[in-house]
Amino acid sequence: MFSNALKKIKETCPLVHNITNYVTVNDCANVLLSLGASPIMADDELEVEEITSMSSALVINIGTLNSRTVQSMILAGKKANEMNIPVVLDPVGAGASRLRTETTFRLLNEIKFTAIRGNISEIKTIGSLSSTTRGVDADNSDSITHEKISDTAEFAKKLSIATGAVISITGAIDIVSDREKSYIIKNGHPMMSKISGTGCMLSSITGAFAASGDNILDSCAAAVCTMGICGEEAYEKIMKSGSGTSSFKTHLIDYMGIMDDNVLEGRAKIEIR
Repeated sequence: MFSNALKKIKETCPLVHNITNYVTVNDCANVLLSLGASPIMADDELEVEEITSMSSALVINIGTLNSRTVQSMILAGKKANEMNIPVVLDPVGAGASRLRTETTFRLLNEIKFTAIRGNISEIKTIGSLSSTTRGVDADNSDSITHEKISDTAEFAKKLSIATGAVISITGAIDIVSDREKSYIIKNGHPMMSKISGTGCMLSSITGAFAASGDNILDSCAAAVCTMGICGEEAYEKIMKSGSGTSSFKTHLIDYMGIMDDNVLEGRAKIEIR
């Protein structure tokens, strides 16, 4: 299904420009390096267009949003659109504050995004559905359950039509959709929610997959499966060693580096709707 996705990344080493947040910026850089991509982090408006023009993908993450970088995001996004470079949006905490919500919609209005990745509360905010937020995390009342999968998949398809982007909704169950098809993905482990950065890292590697793949929907699904499988393997490792969450993050990045297409295809828990 994923057409040697990881092999292509390692062969082409895509340069991924991240305008991201200072809580997880180091994690995003390291996971991209481990994957086989090349990260660059630049957020000053005097250079973002130049950096974007030499990049293979742009990832915009509003995790530590401030007014200084909003214009940088818009300039970079427009340059990426001009050069037909994939652009990924991570609307961290959309719905949690007026600034985050208004900025998210401003970005959506001024930039054509290739993919939008967020938790269910953030994505529901973009879809203007009723949602609740708990800081930058999804509220438990919004969680995707087995009973909600079909409805959430249809919502994601409609949002893909409205935005023109592939929609990746991540949580205990992940849904990746374009306007016609949804992938339901059940990889990952609950411990991934106990460390900071897993969502941000996923958005960054989504940029690498989008830059290297032939099909954006499949590329986004491959990124989600890859991250989830690395989480599963990291959990198996700490159970054997008796270690904890800090080791879990380290092992997750370690397994990103040794992941290959055979493991990805063999361990992916994915269905189509």
